[in-house]
Amino acid sequence: MKNIRSHVCIGGTGIADDKVKLSGGVQVVVGTPGRVMDMIKRGVLSTARVKVFVVDEADEMLSRSFHDQIYELFKAMPHDVQVILLSTTMPPEVFKITTKFMRNPVKILIKKEEVTLEGIKQFYINFGSEEYKFATLCDLYEAINITQAVIFVNMRHKVEMLSEQLSLKKFPVSCMRSKTSQEDRNIILKEFRSGTSRILISTDLLTRGIDMQQVSVVINYDLPKNLENYIHRIGRSGRFGRKGVAINLVSQSDMRKLKEIEAFYSTEIHEMPVDVSQYF
Repeated sequence: MKNIRSHVCIGGTGIADDKVKLSGGVQVVVGTPGRVMDMIKRGVLSTARVKVFVVDEADEMLSRSFHDQIYELFKAMPHDVQVILLSTTMPPEVFKITTKFMRNPVKILIKKEEVTLEGIKQFYINFGSEEYKFATLCDLYEAINITQAVIFVNMRHKVEMLSEQLSLKKFPVSCMRSKTSQEDRNIILKEFRSGTSRILISTDLLTRGIDMQQVSVVINYDLPKNLENYIHRIGRSGRFGRKGVAINLVSQSDMRKLKEIEAFYSTEIHEMPVDVSQYF
């Protein structure tokens, strides 16, 4: 849109630029809860004339991690502000929380099967027991040509462990964890987008709000702990009409969770075929 003054206001960056841009007047502020609240408390960002308060990725923003910050932001808004919550998934417990923020809200929902998995081929590999998990990942890379991939794990320590293991195998690896600074995240993502790094390992941190259009393969080294995060993860592949592949590494004990994912999204996750090269 032409002639719209906007500013991105995020943590992990210097506040000097925020002060200059916000003091000069903007019409749209896009930011993380902590930094935006900081600018309000400093008196740099006035909310007196805010008309619309949008919470993207609302299921995550209203979780325990961010709930208090979002509520503080809401209280700083004018009483007649329009509140909009956006999310691919919206668990029932989040709907309950919205009663604090919204009065008689209009709900616009789409069916789960329309939350698009279209264009993404989904497979699983049963590696048996945990001791064979890393070897299975290495075998996968030997069997097929994967240009770039995002690998998801559930725990921060696994990010570091898997990164070290792959580095020893001479794979060009980058990794992101929750404690990674914004400056380092920008560098890591730039390297990955440029192709300097071919593998990006992350927790569910990376499932939110980060576009990497060149990614065609997502590997769930660990199945996500909650069902909603599955689509956020594999949605990194096959974006904007392109084809993508999602590969789930599972033990025998994971098969029940895999079936739950299939039922939740009304989809099918097939066992990885022997001749899978046609998908790469």
